[in-house]
Amino acid sequence: TKLSPCRHARGKAMCFEVDILQLQSAWAGRLLGILAADVQNNCQSLPMPDITNAWAQQSVSAYFFWSCFLASFRATVYPCPESAGERREMAAGVNTRIEDLNTVIIQTESHRQGLLKEASTKLWSWQIKVKKMKAIYHILNSCNIDVTQQCVIAEIWFPVLDTGRIKRALYQGMERSGSTINPILTAIQTKMAPPTFNRTNKFTVGFQNIVNAYGVGNYREMNPAPYTIITFPFLFAVMFGDCGHGAVMLSFALWMVQNEKSLLAQKGNSEIWNTFFGGRYLILLMGIFSIYTGFIYNDCFAKSFNIFGSSWHVRPMFDKGEWTESEIHNGGSFQLNPKTAGVYSGNPYPFGIDPIWNIASNKLTFLNSYKMKMSVIMGITHMVFGVVLSIFNHIYFRKTINIILQFIPEMIFMLSLFGYLVFMIIFKWCQYDVHHAGDAPSILIHFINMFLFSYGDPTNRPLYEHQQEVQTFLVIFALIAIPWMLLIKPFILRANHQKQQRMVSTKVPHDSEPLWVQDCFNFGDIFVHQCIHTIEYCLGCISNTASYLRLWALSLAHAQLSEVLWTMVFHIGLTFNNWAGLIVIFIIFAIFAALTVAILLIMEGLSAFLHALRLHWVEFQNKFYAGAGYAFTPFCFRTIIEGTEE
Repeated sequence: TKLSPCRHARGKAMCFEVDILQLQSAWAGRLLGILAADVQNNCQSLPMPDITNAWAQQSVSAYFFWSCFLASFRATVYPCPESAGERREMAAGVNTRIEDLNTVIIQTESHRQGLLKEASTKLWSWQIKVKKMKAIYHILNSCNIDVTQQCVIAEIWFPVLDTGRIKRALYQGMERSGSTINPILTAIQTKMAPPTFNRTNKFTVGFQNIVNAYGVGNYREMNPAPYTIITFPFLFAVMFGDCGHGAVMLSFALWMVQNEKSLLAQKGNSEIWNTFFGGRYLILLMGIFSIYTGFIYNDCFAKSFNIFGSSWHVRPMFDKGEWTESEIHNGGSFQLNPKTAGVYSGNPYPFGIDPIWNIASNKLTFLNSYKMKMSVIMGITHMVFGVVLSIFNHIYFRKTINIILQFIPEMIFMLSLFGYLVFMIIFKWCQYDVHHAGDAPSILIHFINMFLFSYGDPTNRPLYEHQQEVQTFLVIFALIAIPWMLLIKPFILRANHQKQQRMVSTKVPHDSEPLWVQDCFNFGDIFVHQCIHTIEYCLGCISNTASYLRLWALSLAHAQLSEVLWTMVFHIGLTFNNWAGLIVIFIIFAIFAALTVAILLIMEGLSAFLHALRLHWVEFQNKFYAGAGYAFTPFCFRTIIEGTEE
């Protein structure tokens, strides 16, 4: 607003005052209402940034009145010279001060950024120091102060093998702190259950984590982890068996193992990657075992190796006149007759499955029978091994009653029924070769008739002499094991408890006060618990054996998916005979490789991993492993800093 000098009616010159205020109706209305006769104003609105750099609607007002009226409103008054030259000089001074302030602000901001950058380099160390101090004071808060107020008393758990290291560390702390009181480390008696500590390294920690995910074992309970190192990758490989896929998995694991130091240094926050990297040695063994089972199945990307030469030969079928070239040209299915001289060499393929089965039309029929029987044998062996491990728990905890009334009947029940099933499978394999395969009886029918005591089936010949007597004896023996497990143990425990009660009552004098003994024995609870255990074990033997058939199912599914990818994808690139086939097969191979990694390695591998996990947790560990303890968690700065421990 352009201001011009004016003179008041009383003859005195009015000063020029300019006020910048936020537009408020209360201010304008009150001012004009009170000073309507003595004020002249010219007001214009304009947007201006506030302190937060947000644009707000403000107004510039020029008022001409006596300056004493502004004191009551606490307004900011800026003097305005009368002459234009003085006003220009004043404006130049204001602009100079604004530039100086902007320079100061820029320098201050630059200095602040420098301080923040310098502090950012120390932020990580500060965070570590704060976490360490917090952890130390948290531990100190759990300690007690001696009556002399000169030492701290703490009750801790520690591994017995580390006693020497702990004492040396205490003495080093005493020397560094300048203390004159020697540290004392003394074992005390307690009724608390000790924590479970299983010493691991970078190789075994992954397998121990698999076991601990099911439950931390009780103190001194048999630890399944050493056996899981072999059984877990092997059962995984039974479902995943393929030389090619195993080689890819092995290469990935070897890369992680080879570069583990650099990968540990740049360990990120990706949970998926940390999971894979933490299980690198598990993946390494799974890849090795997958290659091994791939050679057993003679399967590599849905194709077979002919390393030793097939035991079956086609030429004798033409030489004997059983096949003719015209029949071959007409197509159809042709069957190799092992009874024809020279067709079958008489010796099986030295290692794994004969490669001729890869092109046989009855391939699935043969592999289904083979893998199903193999799964049953492996499953029953795995469960029997779990029952055998339970005896070490009984021996260590000195529970003789569990050896006689639990371990022995469990083994009798398992071996009489399912151990005999394994015997029949192996006996049939050894007794009936390729020349007598047509006369082989059905094991399934024999096993069903064994429980029905039905032996008059003329269509299913016996496997061996005196089979009826042997099977009848085994079934009766298995039935005897059920009440052996169910009834005897609860009554023996009750008799022992009553004996203890009588001994306590005879030791208390009649004229003394009654001795109250806490009675925690409840026969009903023990009997119900024993019933549940017996039913669970007997039915579990059946259901768990059936559960191991997943080894056969997933192995078959993996082989079929691999064959589908080869037939429907990669085989297309092999059908081109011209130069364009080079480009086509390059593109097809990229698609084939991507689908192989995504479907067969990641999805199928994860599926086989979860099924192997289930077989160990449910079918194997429940035979001997309670997993009702709690883990030993020592004070460690590394776990606290990494955030794995609160």
